Order: sequence, then structure tokens, then C-alpha cells
Amino acid sequence: MENYSPELQTFLNLLEKKTEMTAMLAPSFPIVFSYPEIIGKLKKLGFAQTAEVARGAVETNNQLLKLIKNNPNKRYITSPCPSIVRLIRHKYPSLKQFLAENYSPMVNTAKIVKQKYPNSKPVFIGPCPIKKLEAKQDFPQLGIIVLTYKELSKVFALKNIQKDSSDSTASFDIIGPPARLYPVSGGLAQSSNLNNLLTDEEFDVISGFKLAEQSLKEFPNNRLKVLDILYCDGGCIAGLGIDSQLTNIQRREKIISFWD
Repeated sequence: MENYSPELQTFLNLLEKKTEMTAMLAPSFPIVFSYPEIIGKLKKLGFAQTAEVARGAVETNNQLLKLIKNNPNKRYITSPCPSIVRLIRHKYPSLKQFLAENYSPMVNTAKIVKQKYPNSKPVFIGPCPIKKLEAKQDFPQLGIIVLTYKELSKVFALKNIQKDSSDSTASFDIIGPPARLYPVSGGLAQSSNLNNLLTDEEFDVISGFKLAEQSLKEFPNNRLKVLDILYCDGGCIAGLGIDSQLTNIQRREKIISFWD
């Protein structure tokens, strides 16, 4: 018998019960799935609605910009990445005071979904298995189910979901074009126009475990006002939940192409 993760098993059970669910696709999805075909397949699978997690990223940006404007003398480490948040909590607890109080795009999107579709279960589909911990440990009240792209592909195969001509007219129910660059290192800084508030010397963009560790160690003693940091090299485009032979450069190009 197939060994499913608890989240995947829960999702399959909800499918069988025909529970109303909203798919929340992380902005790295173009690496693995083509648009609008993916939306058609999600609807055939049983999702009632689909949302771009990039929409929640717009709110994440707005929350950070508000913090900076309202607290010009404070310094922030901002990251939608649960691995970075956990690294700070467990290895660098003295840095918790710098963690920006802006919710991740997943959490913000789930809040938007619950407001617009109060009877719908939010299902985040993305590149990062650690988002499962964020959903269960940090925001259990939102009831988010987290699946990786690999798990979604497994479900498509299990349920024999194929593309057809109707997929060409499918579209997101909730969109977020301004933040579609989010999975690329520096996507937060660029999509929030951080350079309009800060000089190049006042913020930095870092990705990759080794650089991340070094940057966190240096943060208390440097002059940065904002550190935009991701755990995976190149950003969320390198998440472990992605099954792709593309290089990081090719993955980045796919994100930029969809954003354009």
C-alpha cells in the first residue's frame, strides 16, 4: 500500500467526502505546471476555487512596508520561509527580536480565502515540505492542508486527471500578479519596491543555507535595516517539493516569464 504523508491522506479523505476546498498555488508553480492547464486539472480534481498565493504575498509586502514606515529606527529580518524562521528560533534566538511581524504569503492567502469562501478548506500547494510545520505548529487555527507539488502530481496520477481542451479557458479565482516574482531570491524586495524606501546599503537579499547562516550571524553588528532572506539556494525555486530537471536559471526564467 502506498505510504502517504498525513497531509496527503487527509486531503484524499476530504476529496472522498466531497468537502469544499480552495487550492492555493504557490508562485513557483510554473516550474512544474503549465497555466492555465493546471487550473483546469485542479477543478476536475474537485477544488471549488483556486487562488494564487502571490495574492497573499502582496499583503505580506504591505505589512512589511507599513512596519518600516511606522518604525523608521527599527531593523527587520523578513522571510516567508519557515526554515529560516525555525533556524532563528532554535539556533539564533537572540535574533527573534528582529523578525518582522508580517505573515507569510501562505498564511495571508488562507485568511483571504477564509474571508471570501468561509465554508471552504484552504489547501496550500507548493515547493516546500517545511510549510507543513508552519501550518500545523504556527497557525493551526487556519486549518491549512499543505501538499507539495510532488504530492499533487501523485494525486493527479492516482485520480487519472488528464488535460483537455476545456483547460485553456480556466483561470484563477483570486489573482496576485504584482508578487509573482516571490519565489526568486529578492522577489520580496523587488515586488515591494523596497528600494523606494531604503538605499542599497540599507537592505540586502540572501539565499542559500551557508550565506543565510553567515548573514544571520553578521546582522546584529551591521547597518542593514532589512534583510530579505531565504533558505534554499536561489529562493523557493529550489524547494525540495519540486520534481524538475531544470537548472535554477531555467526555473527562474519560467517564473519571470509567467510574471511578464
